[in-house]
Amino acid sequence: MFRRTFWFTAGAAVGVWATTKVNRKLRQLAPESLAAQAADKAIETGHRLKDFALDVRAGMVQRETELGEALGIEAPPRHGLPPQRRVAALEGRRENQKQDKKHYGMLDKKHSYDRNEDH
Repeated sequence: MFRRTFWFTAGAAVGVWATTKVNRKLRQLAPESLAAQAADKAIETGHRLKDFALDVRAGMVQRETELGEALGIEAPPRHGLPPQRRVAALEGRRENQKQDKKHYGMLDKKHSYDRNEDH
């Protein structure tokens, strides 16, 4: 009698434990949970990349200082991040737009652009 009660209780406990484990795994594999996990990983990766970039910038400043001292070049100390660089292609595009406007008479009113004008 006690043996049957023991095995019945042990089986019920294992069943409850297995059901709990399966339900927990199913919740982890639900689409909402997977999306949340992916978002957390993306945020964590972003923080790691930002920390890496800051470490690289600190190393660049340190190495630049070392090279300046070795070469005898005295540069004013920079505080914080260097100024943001402009993309040369964008600046070139702006210059081309100005030249186009000037060529077609949009900026210069002396010359009009008329397709029907005799050439």
